[in-house]
Amino acid sequence: MATSASDETLKRARAKNGRTVNTVSMLAGREINSSKNGKFSRAEACHVSSRILPDKGPEILERKSSRLYISQFSNDGSLFIAGFQDRTIVVYDADNNWTIHKRVKARNMNWTITDTALSPDQRFLVYASITPVVFLVNLGNETGGIDSLANVTDIHEGLSLSSYDDDGDFGIWSLKFSQDGNEIVAGSNDNCIYVYDLNAATTTYRVSAHNDEVNTVAFADESSHLIYSGSDDYLCKVWDRRCFSANNKPAGELVGHLGGVTSIDSRGDGRHFISNSKDQSIKLWDIRTMSSGSNFERAQVPRIRWDYRCMRVPPRLRTVAHPGDESLMTYKGHEVLQTLIRCYFSPRISTGQKYIYTGSYDGTVHIYDVVTGHTAATLSFHNHPVRDCSWHPWQPVLVSSCWGGNLVKWDHDPRSMDF
Repeated sequence: MATSASDETLKRARAKNGRTVNTVSMLAGREINSSKNGKFSRAEACHVSSRILPDKGPEILERKSSRLYISQFSNDGSLFIAGFQDRTIVVYDADNNWTIHKRVKARNMNWTITDTALSPDQRFLVYASITPVVFLVNLGNETGGIDSLANVTDIHEGLSLSSYDDDGDFGIWSLKFSQDGNEIVAGSNDNCIYVYDLNAATTTYRVSAHNDEVNTVAFADESSHLIYSGSDDYLCKVWDRRCFSANNKPAGELVGHLGGVTSIDSRGDGRHFISNSKDQSIKLWDIRTMSSGSNFERAQVPRIRWDYRCMRVPPRLRTVAHPGDESLMTYKGHEVLQTLIRCYFSPRISTGQKYIYTGSYDGTVHIYDVVTGHTAATLSFHNHPVRDCSWHPWQPVLVSSCWGGNLVKWDHDPRSMDF
């Protein structure tokens, strides 16, 4: 489209006094080619698209009588995984009107599906429960139908991570694939981190990582060398798996939470990650500030005795601070009760990871601005705890799930955008 612009228009297209340029001014600047590139840079594109939040809706995708524990987009956004307490894992084709791509009935499940993970090539799914065995399932439709026919034409293989006596107490809380798809890292309730080699079909590392249950694990970046872990001992730790066999000690730890860590998400740059906690906060960390050991004796850390599974949040927990908090930023407003509620960075492609989002016990989804810590949006619909939610990798679409059995999709309302 051919346009013309005066010098005055060009001036308006630039930022003044450090203020953020609005979208209309940026579009005008692009039209007059003020950057001399003829298009937005990647940073400028992220700046524009990051202002488009998934705040419209929601549209109900699924209604079931079973609790929903897992809801996750694949890396390319084409598939969506939902894990229900009734032993069902549903894989939706998000690019094809949310039709069901695969339906898996979990084997040897104890209580619920605690986590799922997709292989990088999206050919396989692994899922965990409160047992020492995780299961590997292929996602192809070789049978011609959507239901997984285990051990007939589909793969549904048990991978034993531990020789721990299966008396119903052992459980895997968190699973992640390595970038090459050859390994799985897991966090368990025996305070350990496990690394399973799929090619060798064996557990290669079992590290006694924390003094309490390991609720969450994540790879720091695409190299898969560094692993983050979070535990009910209040600590986040960083592990260099190249040193596992040498000393089984962490590369460092980060203190600041006053409750168990329920979820960790890596920024993917090998330096920063966020953690959700039973202390009702999310914290942003930079591992360059980590210590080789806690700088404070545990006696100095406020210990507030309560059970988040069945008790209300003690008022003191909302105001007390950790004396040695090493985090960069703290985000509050959501509630972490009864279940291991998760948190994430917003997508890199569409938002430049400008936001952090999380489910909440009160049935809402909270979206925080990473820099300011302010709440950018609160999505309200569910009447039950939202344990998990997922933002599409490049579309302004967010899907949330709750214990009420509802899976819903939030889209963008153009009327809410401040041009």
